[in-house]
Amino acid sequence: MLTDAQIAILCDIGQSIAFSDDRHGELFELIADGYVERDGDIYKLTAKGQAVVMDRGAGLDEA
Repeated sequence: MLTDAQIAILCDIGQSIAFSDDRHGELFELIADGYVERDGDIYKLTAKGQAVVMDRGAGLDEA
């Protein structure tokens, strides 16, 4: 079960919002669990991460 803080991180990543360094521990858990992937210096949601954000009603703008 994801915490509210982890869901907030997913939303931030989906909206390309930077987050503070103190959240990296949770970020690495999200990567290990398959919600986020790293592409160079950029973090992006996987399909699994996008599904969580959309299920929570926090839809992301798709460009």
